[in-house]
Order: sequence, then C-alpha cells, then structure tokens
Amino acid sequence: MNVKQAANVLDLLEFFAKHRQPATLAEVSKLLEWPRSSTFNLLGTLAARGFLYEPRARGGYYPSPLWFSLLQQIESAEPIPEQLRELLHALVQRTGETAVLAASSSAFAVFLDVVESPHAIRYTASPGKLVPLHVTATGRALLSQMTTAERSAVLRRANFERYTPSTLMSVAAVEKEIQRSLERGWFEGNAEFTLDLGGVALPLKMPHRQFALLLAGPMFRVGERTEELVEAIKGEIKRHLGNPT
Repeated sequence: MNVKQAANVLDLLEFFAKHRQPATLAEVSKLLEWPRSSTFNLLGTLAARGFLYEPRARGGYYPSPLWFSLLQQIESAEPIPEQLRELLHALVQRTGETAVLAASSSAFAVFLDVVESPHAIRYTASPGKLVPLHVTATGRALLSQMTTAERSAVLRRANFERYTPSTLMSVAAVEKEIQRSLERGWFEGNAEFTLDLGGVALPLKMPHRQFALLLAGPMFRVGERTEELVEAIKGEIKRHLGNPT
C-alpha cells in the first residue's frame, strides 16, 4: 500500500534530512520531480499548519521545530527503555557486530534502534529499516511471540519471494523453522534475505511490548560464532534487564 499524499510528506522530510538547508518551491519540485501545482499545494498546507517556515523571506522553506516537539510527545508516551539502548551498545562492545532492536509492523520487522559494528565490513542498517517477518531471524523471533492465529494471518499474506538460495519459501517451512528455533532457544539468520549476511536473534518480551534483539554481520565472521553470539545476547539481557517477562 502506498498513499501518495502520505508518501510525498515522507519524501519531503527525507529530502530535507539529506540536504539540510532551505529549499524553494521550484527546487523541491525539480529535485523530487513533482508537478509544480502538487508541490505548491503540499508546501502551502504544511506551512499553514506550522510544519514549514521560511528562515529568510523568499529564501525557501525548512521544517519547523514543530516536528520535533510532536515526536518528543509521542516518544515520551511510549519510550524505548533506556536500558535497551545501553544493552545494544554493550552487545557491540562485547562482540564487535551490529546490534539491532526490532518490533513488528504488519508483515515486517521494523528496526527501532541500531548500533553498528566498528568493523569496516559490517551489517549496515538504520532505524526505520523494514525486513519481512518470515524471511529473517529477527522476523521469526517476533512471529514466535504472536498467537497461532496472529502468526497464521501474517503468513497467509506473506510474499514468498526468493531473495537468496536459502530463503524459506512456504508457510510450512517458516513454521518448522520457528518451532526448531524455539526448541533450541535462538533464531538463526543464514543469508536468507541478503547474501553473505547472517546473525542470531532472540525474542524479548517486556510488559505490554514485544521486541527482538539481533546480532548480525558478514557470514565469514558470524557463521562460526553462533553460540558465542547467543550467549552474549542472553548475558547482556540478564545484566541489563534481569529476567524480563
């Protein structure tokens, strides 16, 4: 699903995040390849609501602090616990691999927080990244926390596209892998979504919230470190969170 008006607002925010300077209507229209009339309507609407302002008269538009104020209010109502951010940093320090905190969003796992490995060759990601639930260790760790009915509904809608030779290609295969992972106590990513990248993930259930923790990196580094990475996640969870329920 792609609602054009909503997508345009998000594209505009990403545009300003990238360019980090005011832009005129003509510049936005040209660089985003939008019709001038549509650009005029969108910028005018956002400016009228206080979401855009002109730092200098006729010097172009720029997002106002209103975005930040609203986001602060939203985040303060349901914040990511600070100990989870500390846990990610501790995992990277301990293992040298990229650590990710993820949650489910429809048929995808969305990355909420990422701390990247210091290695030049590493798993690279940023908050907001989406990966299919059924294809990844992170996603299957989240699926495992759903009820049977909830998981069934997600998998019925899944697009079983072959991303790599190791991609699981059926509901039955995904369910079998989830059960196998639950029995051994961790979820494995074996280059199923992106070639040469893998890792391990564990479900993390906290009061009223369900997360997954992932440690990921290039297969040549993480492929033989599975048990070490699993123990690192379990150890840091215990050290930072005690025994979450």
